[in-house]
Amino acid sequence: MTEAELIRAVLIEGAIGGAVLSLIAFVLSRFIRDLAGRTALATGLFAAAGAYFGFAIVGSGSRIWVLIELIQVVAFSAMGLAGWKGSAKWLALGWALHPIWDFVLHYLGPGRSFAPLAYSISCITFDWVVAAYTLIYYRGASRLTRNRAR
Repeated sequence: MTEAELIRAVLIEGAIGGAVLSLIAFVLSRFIRDLAGRTALATGLFAAAGAYFGFAIVGSGSRIWVLIELIQVVAFSAMGLAGWKGSAKWLALGWALHPIWDFVLHYLGPGRSFAPLAYSISCITFDWVVAAYTLIYYRGASRLTRNRAR
């Protein structure tokens, strides 16, 4: 399998994974409580960022990389927590920005030496599908709430 074929395959797998997380969050929000759906989205964002921290610990051999990855975990987790109880726009922003970290630092940049290629690439479509779902669902939910108030 060439690198181009691998990239195409993992982009598709990432999109499917993002759709699955989005479906889980939708079902939880719609049929349990909105907080349950947001918990899935925030937990997923924390895990996506935390994976790079783990890759840095296991594979980088550099304390600087571990620190850099820890900082990004804190930043993305803060966005996840802000969106968990506050505006869902923070969740969407975190999911939309995370692929930039994936691609620039771990595909094009020096993080490629320790982050698995398949993870760095699949996160692009995974994260953007979840970001799109979050924006669409919560934009619609806020309109629905406003219409019910009238």
